[in-house]
Amino acid sequence: MAGHVVEKQADPKTLAEWKHHWRDESDAAFLYGVLADVETDERRREFFRRFVELETRHVEAWADLLRRNGVEVGKLAKPTARTRLTAWLARRFGPAFLLNMLHRQEGQEVRTYLKLHESSPAGRAKDTALTLAQESAGHAEDLRKMSSGDGESWHRTGAGGMLRNVVYGFNDGLTANFGLVAGVVGASASTSDHHNVLVAGIAGVVAGAMSMASSGYLAAKSEQEVHDHEIALERQEIELMPEAEEEELALIYEARGIEPERARKLAADVMRDPERALEEKVREELGIGEPHTTPVKEGALTGVATAIGSFLPVFPFMVFDGVTAIWVSFVVAMASHFGVGGMRSVFTGRGLIRSGIDMFIVGLGVAVAGYFVGEWITELL
Repeated sequence: MAGHVVEKQADPKTLAEWKHHWRDESDAAFLYGVLADVETDERRREFFRRFVELETRHVEAWADLLRRNGVEVGKLAKPTARTRLTAWLARRFGPAFLLNMLHRQEGQEVRTYLKLHESSPAGRAKDTALTLAQESAGHAEDLRKMSSGDGESWHRTGAGGMLRNVVYGFNDGLTANFGLVAGVVGASASTSDHHNVLVAGIAGVVAGAMSMASSGYLAAKSEQEVHDHEIALERQEIELMPEAEEEELALIYEARGIEPERARKLAADVMRDPERALEEKVREELGIGEPHTTPVKEGALTGVATAIGSFLPVFPFMVFDGVTAIWVSFVVAMASHFGVGGMRSVFTGRGLIRSGIDMFIVGLGVAVAGYFVGEWITELL
């Protein structure tokens, strides 16, 4: 540890927290590098490269703090399994998905670092936390402007929202129909009547898919109607109180860092064209961009994902017979639960393995409960 002055050793809990931040910042640097790779616009690519440099400085700050407390760490942490999965998804679904996720992550970092600053005694750790909170706040604002400026989504219908619907639709279909299949197996185990399993399972596929499709459609339609209403109100405000709207628009520009005088002039220019003014207020004040899909498409996407998840525990009964079909269905469903748990970790922020194990346990619980409920009902009847 030559070149590093070892300070008074922090307690193990604090060191573990600092190492966690070191890993998080390493993951962020890696993901911004992925963004720079998948982005096609050269200006934005350069923007993301600068983010990589900033996050690398954050990594170095935590590494220096750890080394001063006797903990030797490398230059960068190896990307976690969840981070590698996220990068894989970004390369296939485009930068919008990853950009939205990183925006949320930066906001979480600001809150975390501010709490760390408040709870830390005076010293290097306190100063480091404050510096990183300030830089992350500016970072989050830059990402927000990039997202809203390009109209990424209706909050749910961009790349990240669509992928989320696929994952959760698949998860709901898999879990619900797995429980149904297990229940019918429990009810017919004594006779090995797998015809009943197929009938119930396929009925579950159709019913679950239609239910989730209609729910996805209604949710997207309701959200679109809310946005349409907000836009209509904004249009009325521009017509009825243009002076107040012009002042509000100037304040928005000032908040973005534009000089007050220039912000007022820019707002006045924009307000001369009511349609342009409406577009600007919708984007800057309401944070609404152009939708990337429609309620019908979103409902169909959710329904198809649910149908695929529902079909997995049923399919083995169409290929195998007897106990073999039951065990193959169990293995396929449990492996799928683990896989979808890993996918959910992209949105929940939990570790991929831990999230996969959690869903594995949920699936096992559903299977056991369904089986014994089916067996119990058969005995009662």
